Amino acid sequence: MFSTLKVGILMAVLTGILYSAFTLFNVSPIFAIIFALIPNLIAYFYSDKMVLASYGAKIVDEREAPALHRIVETVANRAGVPKPKIAIVHSATPNAFATGRNPKNGVVAVTTGIMDILTPQELEGVIAHEMSHIKHRDILISSIVAVLAGSIMYLANVMQWGMIFGFGGDDEDNPLGFIGSLLFIIFAPIGATIVQFAISRQREFYADEGGAKYSNPIYLANALQKLERGVSRYPMEHGNPATEHMFIVNPFRGNSIMKLFSTHPPTQERVEKLMEMARNPKYN
Repeated sequence: MFSTLKVGILMAVLTGILYSAFTLFNVSPIFAIIFALIPNLIAYFYSDKMVLASYGAKIVDEREAPALHRIVETVANRAGVPKPKIAIVHSATPNAFATGRNPKNGVVAVTTGIMDILTPQELEGVIAHEMSHIKHRDILISSIVAVLAGSIMYLANVMQWGMIFGFGGDDEDNPLGFIGSLLFIIFAPIGATIVQFAISRQREFYADEGGAKYSNPIYLANALQKLERGVSRYPMEHGNPATEHMFIVNPFRGNSIMKLFSTHPPTQERVEKLMEMARNPKYN
């Protein structure tokens, strides 16, 4: 509940930044929202196919991966969602992600690397985390956030070019308006990006909590520690950094310059929270 409240507050912050642009600059919100909405609508409806194709993921049936199918089916039943499709990515990088716009269209993808280093129990913990993303429609939430953040960045660009070519109206007679527009151009895109990443981090904590409910928090905690070490040894060399937030841990080690600009919380912090859950009878 608290994680959901945090996400709501952060989305309200994004909305507030967007609204401030309308008061600072005479730009129709419709253009900004449509500009950001179209590509994100495409991503929302086709993200599963695009992401799976970009990583060469292959959908596998029960004959090809019987043990993996049993784990996914068990966790799906616990979570109360339809059993998602299962895909395997041939990569030494140990990782996993979920996609699909709703539970009926869900897909869980795992790499060959993750199946090589995790025990069946640890893999169950990872699948439970990904099932939580599917159950709580995180693809929908990330799409809405992307629309808000994209609108802010679009408006900042409009303001920038408007000031360069003198389309800003009577800003010269209104120095406060000029300063406000300048501050928005500089800081609003940065703020929108930080909030977008903060929401992603909160959804990861929320999915960890779901993983603890649908499996065992210790399974997931042990898996995360192994994945952190595994990714350090075998980072993903070919992939799109824009998909970083979809994986259970950041597969592009070294791409996140600062914690502030990371789509994932620190692994140690996640492990500590999971171990706290393990001591709570609610999760046992």
